[in-house]
Amino acid sequence: MFVSEVSAILHADLDSFYASVEQRDDPALRGRPVIVGGGVVLAASYEAKAYGVRTAMGGRQARALCPHAVVVPPRMSAYSQASAAVFAVFGDISPVVEPLSVDEAFLDVSGLRRVSGTPVQIGARLRSEVRERVGLPITVGIARTKFLAKVASQEAKPDGLLLVPPDRELAFLHPLPVRRLWGVGVKTADKLRAHGIETVADVAELSESTLSSLVGGAMGRQLFALSRNIDRRRVVTGHRRRSVGAQRALGRAGNTMPDNEIDAVVINLVDRITRRMRGAGRTGRTVVLRLRFDDFGRATRSHTLPRATASTDVILAAARGLVRAAGPLIAERGLTLIGFAVCNIDPAGAQQLELPFAAPGAGPTARDTTVRDMTAIDAAVDRVRGRYGNAALTRGVLVGRDPGWEMPVLPD
Repeated sequence: MFVSEVSAILHADLDSFYASVEQRDDPALRGRPVIVGGGVVLAASYEAKAYGVRTAMGGRQARALCPHAVVVPPRMSAYSQASAAVFAVFGDISPVVEPLSVDEAFLDVSGLRRVSGTPVQIGARLRSEVRERVGLPITVGIARTKFLAKVASQEAKPDGLLLVPPDRELAFLHPLPVRRLWGVGVKTADKLRAHGIETVADVAELSESTLSSLVGGAMGRQLFALSRNIDRRRVVTGHRRRSVGAQRALGRAGNTMPDNEIDAVVINLVDRITRRMRGAGRTGRTVVLRLRFDDFGRATRSHTLPRATASTDVILAAARGLVRAAGPLIAERGLTLIGFAVCNIDPAGAQQLELPFAAPGAGPTARDTTVRDMTAIDAAVDRVRGRYGNAALTRGVLVGRDPGWEMPVLPD
C-alpha cells in the first residue's frame, strides 16, 4: 500500500461556507454574527459560533444564544456557484483532487515540488487563489496521511494553514481530545471517558483487543490505527457514485414534529434525490432510510425494489413505508435528522423489464400505462424546472415551507 514519506497531502476546508458566502455578497454582514437558515442552523459565522451557535442546532435555540444575530435564508444556487469556483482553483493547483463535500477536498501535491514548490508554498498559494478568485476564506492542513491532514485543518481554523512534519506527527496528535479521531462521536467519547480515556495518547496506550472490548471490533481496530496515525488511503479521483442521497437536520424541533410535517420533509428529500438521479441518467433499486435520534444514536433501514428506477412516486412510496415502519422508534427516541439514499445504482440508467411480457399486438397493461405516465410526468417536471428554475414547480404540500438543510450523501 502507498504511504507518503513526506507531508504532501492537503486537506482544504472552506470556513463556515454558507455564512462566508453571505458575508462576501453582503458587506453589511461582515464582522457580524450570521446564521443561515431559520428552522435549523445550516451554517453560522465565526462571530455567531463564539456565542455557542452550531450547525444543525434548532433556530430557536440559536437565536436565544445569540439574539443579535442576523438570520438569512439559504441561497443554494449561490453556494453551488461558489463551490464550483473553489474546485476550479483546486484543479489548477493539483491534478489529484478528491472531493469530500461541496466545501472540502483532499489534494495530493507529492509530485509537484519542482514545478510548484513545497507543500507549504502550494497550500499558501491555494489559500491566496481562493481568496482572490472566489472571495472566501479557506483553511489548509498538510500532513503525510489523509487523516492527519484533516485533523490539521481542524486545528488551524479559521482561515489558517498548518503543516504537521513526519517527525512531529505523534507529538501533534497525542495531546488532542479523543473526539479528533474519526468515528468518535459524543456517545463513543463518553464511553471512553468512563474508562479514563480522554486524549488520543490515552487511546494509543491500549491494545487493539482492549479497544475492541470497549467500543466493538471495527471501531477498536480503527481507533488503534488512527491513534498511531496509520492511514494507508491514497488521495483518489473519479469515485464511482454508489448512492445518491440527501438528508435534513431537524434539531430538537424534530422531536415534536407531527407526522404530516415529517412527511413533507420526506417528500422534499425524495424529490431532490430522484431529480438528481434523472439528471445524471441513473436508476437505483435500494432505498435506504437514515435516522439520528435525540440521544445521538442512529438507525438505518432499507428496502429493495423489484426493479431499478428513478421514478419519484415509486421511490417516495418505498421511503414512506420505511418511515412508517420506524414510527415507534422515532416516537420513543426523538428524531433530530432524517436522510435517504438510493443505492444499487445503475450508472447506465437501465430499467429491467418484468414478466409477463405483453403478447404481440396486445395493448399495454394498466400497470405499464401507470409507470409510463409517471415517467412522462417526471420528465415533464424536470424540463420545466430545467428551463425556469427549481422553484417553478413545487408539490402543494411543500408550498411555503423552509426547505431546510439538504446535505448530499457522498459516494461510498
